[in-house]
Amino acid sequence: MNIQNILQEAVKQNAADIFIIAGQPVTIKVFNQLIPLNEQKIMPDSSYELIQQIYELANHRQDDILKNKGDDDFSFSLRGLSRFRVSTYKQRGTYAAVIRVISFDLPHPEDIGIPSHIIELANINKGLILVTGPAGTGKSTTQACMIDYINQTQSKHIITLEDPIEHLHSHHQSIVSQREISIDSESYVSALRAALRQAPDVILLGEMRDYETINIALTAAETGHTVISTLHTLGAATTIDRIIDVFPANQQHQIALQLSMTLETVISQQLIPTVDHKLVPVFEVMIATPAIRNLIRENKVHQIDGIIASSASSHMISMDNSLLNLYKEGKITQETVLLYATNQELMKRKLNLK
Repeated sequence: MNIQNILQEAVKQNAADIFIIAGQPVTIKVFNQLIPLNEQKIMPDSSYELIQQIYELANHRQDDILKNKGDDDFSFSLRGLSRFRVSTYKQRGTYAAVIRVISFDLPHPEDIGIPSHIIELANINKGLILVTGPAGTGKSTTQACMIDYINQTQSKHIITLEDPIEHLHSHHQSIVSQREISIDSESYVSALRAALRQAPDVILLGEMRDYETINIALTAAETGHTVISTLHTLGAATTIDRIIDVFPANQQHQIALQLSMTLETVISQQLIPTVDHKLVPVFEVMIATPAIRNLIRENKVHQIDGIIASSASSHMISMDNSLLNLYKEGKITQETVLLYATNQELMKRKLNLK
């Protein structure tokens, strides 16, 4: 079994992920469906051999981290085929890998269901833009499309801090410096501190992982930079609460004040199945209006959902209203609306269901 043949077949079938796990055939995920590439189950020695081939393709990367720590993350490219983000790990005493397939070329946002007004939120000159949602919902693609939009339309120095790098950006109107954590810098914290000395206009921070990273990101946004980052939260209010709760109790009021001044928008997204068995992103968008900034300052974050839901702005919309719009357009089923709704009881009333 050859890893290059597996990668080629996965790309041919438009797979999102490839699973190499002992005791299971090589399996790909296509439009949220798991599809075995054949009926042959992988034996432990075969899974190890395939993973060794992956490390060879990744510029002969050493597998010391995998063997010593039990897991490893990295990315690599195959010319003429695609980029791949890899997570290798040990499970039940065997070696396994999950490979995310990443196209060389960024798709046009509207072709994959991202409206232009979402991407244009990157036009702000300073402040914090958060793209949030569960894992595997397309946050990285939305961020990459935002960076590409800035790169194509504005003269900026963009620094991306990623673990690992997914989408590659060429220099267009902007200069793009892409740094991979553990290869180009030892940590997000050290890379973010260094970025502030590298004349950035825009900083893409792959993930706001901890207290220290969030603290520096807020400072960067406060000092005149545009900071684009992610959290694994769903909904603007939940995201704001998560950021504040990371800090000790005696600092939370000060952080709420800082966040009320620096936060510009929270984009939450889910990836949901359509009636034609594809996947489409659905969005909640919060714009930091004066009213919302006041709620953050006054510790009334729970009221933000109500403001988003009742907003008359065409650019600020709740997750449930976005789902309802897709249902009215005939793109998703009633069952899908209810499954992904944040308030199922209210959604049932909107759909005239008992």
